[in-house]
Amino acid sequence: MIPTLRLYGLLIFGAAITTLFALLWPGKGGLGLALLLLLLYDVAILAAMVMDGIRSRSQRVEVIRQPISRLSIGRDNPITLTVCAKNSGAIVQIRDTYPRQHFSVSQATLEASLAPQETLDLTYQAKPTYRGSYTWGKIAVRQLSGWKLLWMDWTVAESTPVEVFPDLIGLRSLSIRLALQATGNLRQNRRIGMGTEFAELRDYATGDDPRLIDWKATARRDRPLVRVLEPEQEQTLIILLDRGRLMTAQVNGLQRFDWGLNATLSLALTALKRGDRVGVGVFDRALHTWIPPQRGDRQLTQLLERLTPIQPDFIEPDYLGTINTVTQQQHRRALVVMITDIVDEIASMELLNAMGRLAPRYLPFCVALRDSQIDRQAHEFSSEVAENYARAVALDLINQRQVAFAKLKQKGVLVLDAPADQITDQLIDRYLQLKLRNQL
Repeated sequence: MIPTLRLYGLLIFGAAITTLFALLWPGKGGLGLALLLLLLYDVAILAAMVMDGIRSRSQRVEVIRQPISRLSIGRDNPITLTVCAKNSGAIVQIRDTYPRQHFSVSQATLEASLAPQETLDLTYQAKPTYRGSYTWGKIAVRQLSGWKLLWMDWTVAESTPVEVFPDLIGLRSLSIRLALQATGNLRQNRRIGMGTEFAELRDYATGDDPRLIDWKATARRDRPLVRVLEPEQEQTLIILLDRGRLMTAQVNGLQRFDWGLNATLSLALTALKRGDRVGVGVFDRALHTWIPPQRGDRQLTQLLERLTPIQPDFIEPDYLGTINTVTQQQHRRALVVMITDIVDEIASMELLNAMGRLAPRYLPFCVALRDSQIDRQAHEFSSEVAENYARAVALDLINQRQVAFAKLKQKGVLVLDAPADQITDQLIDRYLQLKLRNQL
């Protein structure tokens, strides 16, 4: 129990009255009587405090942590505590116990005022920075007593196991967007005559390519009709995700590997929704995990289950060995997306050679996850020598990366270089463009 300011105020008030009494009636008799009155007053206040605490115990609120679903890394995930008051109202302060090392929260302390028998949901946001298994611990509750003389403290022994997954919130949003596109609620860029598979006939509109007019159907219907084509389905996409040394670096709050994993799952979801087969390989010195290409929603579930536990390791990856292993298992033409990072031409020579071997039998696509901090340093001007030196280093790094990308393009490799926290959307857009242009 913690005394409140009201209790301290009452005690100070009693001392002030006693002092005033002693001044008005000076002498030993007046002082003795004043001290006696102060003692009786303090005893009465303390007795009221004890009574307040005893009677308030039966009015303790009930606090329950709602079940926590799978959390998304790098996202604000809602955590809800349900507070139920009893026959009297309640003023409470609540602190939840979360894994502080790998989580940040929007509010450390939740405060609420409840009416009698009211039930209230208190929600705060938890943002994890690492995937894995964690445990939410006890709930610390502080409630103001009925007479507001003290705060009562106790804990609710509630332990909740929690799993942190890749960006499930982003996958859910992407799935909704793709579903809306598939049902025609959004304008689909694929329905502009680009593709190889016939989709439907529709009336000719201004701006349509005259070469798409179906003259036989036009003659039968007596009005111009055009053939609507769509990208070919049941093509193959192979995603190779690097879990080596470069992927352990922290970029914008997450490991580079986690940004790559989020991009991998989002690209896989998009391809599966487009009817393509998707396979994923995670590699370091060898092919650590291989999930053969398959179609359908079950493939995405398998990808989540098998990829979520994987963590990056501080070892050098074997790009050439990985490419050789994958091409031995995948003989059909496929879009091969390598998600990694590039330092310069010399350090990335093995990557350049490995990606170059894929063309022209496969369509190689190298995706590099750039650190946006280097971009900021390269564009910041300062009068400080140390900061200008850092800027010069950043500019040199960017230039070396561009040289390596130019070498890749010369070998027939598609390239995407983007900040790690923006890579997912740009990668999906590039994939959809490749499908539209029938490059695969």
